[in-house]
Amino acid sequence: MLHSVRNLKTLSRQGHLFRTALAYQPVRTLATAVGKARVGAHTNEKSFFPDEPESPSVKTAIPGPASKEIMSRLDQYQDTRSVFYIADFHKSKGNYIVDADGNVLLDVFAQIASIPIGYNSPAFLSLASSPVFQSALANRPALGVNPTKDWVDTVESAFMSVAPKGMPNVFTAMCGSCANENAFKTAFIYKAAKSRGEKDFSLEELQSCMKNQAPGSPDMSILSFTQAFHGRLFGSLTATASKAIHKVDIPAFDWPKATFPLRKYPLEDNVEYNQKVEKESLAEVEKLVKSWKSPVAAVVVEPVQSEGGDNHASPEYFRGLQKICQEHDVLFIVDEVQTGVGATGTFWAHEAWNLPSPPDLVTFSKKFQAAGFYSHEKFRPAQPYRLYNTWMGDPVRALQSAAIVREVQDKNLLENVNRVGDYLQKELKDISRKHGKLENVRGQGTFIAFDLPTPQERDALIGEMRKNGVNIGGCGDRAIRLRPMLTFQMKHADIFLDTLEKVVAA
Repeated sequence: MLHSVRNLKTLSRQGHLFRTALAYQPVRTLATAVGKARVGAHTNEKSFFPDEPESPSVKTAIPGPASKEIMSRLDQYQDTRSVFYIADFHKSKGNYIVDADGNVLLDVFAQIASIPIGYNSPAFLSLASSPVFQSALANRPALGVNPTKDWVDTVESAFMSVAPKGMPNVFTAMCGSCANENAFKTAFIYKAAKSRGEKDFSLEELQSCMKNQAPGSPDMSILSFTQAFHGRLFGSLTATASKAIHKVDIPAFDWPKATFPLRKYPLEDNVEYNQKVEKESLAEVEKLVKSWKSPVAAVVVEPVQSEGGDNHASPEYFRGLQKICQEHDVLFIVDEVQTGVGATGTFWAHEAWNLPSPPDLVTFSKKFQAAGFYSHEKFRPAQPYRLYNTWMGDPVRALQSAAIVREVQDKNLLENVNRVGDYLQKELKDISRKHGKLENVRGQGTFIAFDLPTPQERDALIGEMRKNGVNIGGCGDRAIRLRPMLTFQMKHADIFLDTLEKVVAA
């Protein structure tokens, strides 16, 4: 990312603090936190990582001299202005990340919500020594033409074993943006095929598409929402509206955006207002679907608007959204790139909506390591090569996905997420009442956020927490988002909470 501004101390991207040389102060003991310290309250808990560090340890400023030296070298070849510090994955373990200077931080951000079962997980290390993994690593197939003989086994154990109900097909891709782009293409292909009565392409369609003209290149659209984030490719970026810096200078399609309902908290004190804004949003969606200048092929929505500020809506809202889609023959796409694979307390966040029927498409990436989307078989194009690329996914990452599924099931990680998430929300609300700095505590499972009064205070808190050995991230204008791993336990929550309360009180 390029900026004309050079004052990096005042510049932020994606709500994260930019590379600011934080003045080093030794970490004080957590017992000095205001109020009763929580650390030690859950000593009987069986650890998922018995050999991980017991607590954070900060020795230098962050980034420290070793990180700065590596960043300086790397900056000769790649833009490093978004880099916080240089990680040392060889020494990182479990829920703790170690940087190049030997600083040990409790990681409650987890590579932007993409580490599911801890650093150097034994499940992954054991997988790396298996012949099937080594073969996949040494020989990457073009899966569209030469899938390996064990690929179907991997598809079944990794993807179909946790497929959303009513979705027997999966398309594998390379990243979240790729997943959404191909989901959009699927919607367009499906709608175009229906409009021509499932007949073969006309000569006019085949010729006009080569000139990017109708009828072969029809004028259709995807409806998304304000504050949404769906990726950085052309279609997914058009559907994105979280930050201007993501979009400026990039041509975009003329697609509609509806207002996402921004609820007030606490929910129990704002029932009438929240019902009102959700009702207004649904009415706007229906109006846009009926009146937009080009036919709307699909509506895409995140269960929680993550990059845009951790904005939630009720299950009733999403059921209403699906109903509108069904009444107007518009596909309902659920973008689970960040919410999927357990962080909200269910394997797929949309499970909590109790939809009367499955969504049409569900996209995934991040914590699953692999990427792609699930769908009903009716959305498979009638012709081959419509959804296609060289790799069509990655067997190495798919094998990791299968290992993740086993770990979630064998270690009851969803139960852990719900237990720890309930505790975190309760304690965060208590800190908010005591100190008055944290606003709008909200979340599902450990997928939790809260706001600070201003963007500057939010960025300062991220920096202070890092100085005190806890890595967190931001989103939206002034939100802190917690994205711990599924292995984040009560003892880790205690360290985070005590550190947060100490920093907030100070």
